[in-house]
Amino acid sequence: MTPREYLDILHIAERLKDTPRHCTTSQRRTESVAEHSWRVSLMAVLLRDEFPDVDMDRVTEMCLVHDLGECFTGDIPTFSKTDSDRAREDVLLDEWVDSLPQEVSARLADLYAEMNAQQSREAKLFKALDKLEALIQHNESPLDTWSENEFELNKTYAFDTVQFSDWLTALRKEILEDTLEKIENE
Repeated sequence: MTPREYLDILHIAERLKDTPRHCTTSQRRTESVAEHSWRVSLMAVLLRDEFPDVDMDRVTEMCLVHDLGECFTGDIPTFSKTDSDRAREDVLLDEWVDSLPQEVSARLADLYAEMNAQQSREAKLFKALDKLEALIQHNESPLDTWSENEFELNKTYAFDTVQFSDWLTALRKEILEDTLEKIENE
């Protein structure tokens, strides 16, 4: 990869800094997709000792690149995203990945294939962290920033995604306790 190709990739990825997400921060600022990806990555780094049988470097790579398709489509909340939205994002992402230098293209295509298949422990852990981060962020944001459907969604979302891990299931239960406390007290 040449320095110019490297810069071109970074310039596309920079779009995520300005791509707003549905969630707000604790201070009511709309968070960016880049901020979400950063914290999902941090979550993976912090769990290295809890999952010694998992290639946490690979999980972290997944966390860092998982929302690059939103450079082209923006963020659509999971409860609003249609199959058509997913297909459009996938096509645009695939076109971009295919246009990259061969070694980068192959690495990213491999990561996306693994994430989409959801068969490896790495892919399952990444997906769980992605969903859990959104729940954590909602619990940190003011309750009046939640959409009406999020009151129930925050009680049920991602339990199926974490069931492969006792540790993540316990974390999901802690997040639920925070949700219930927030709803009751705010």
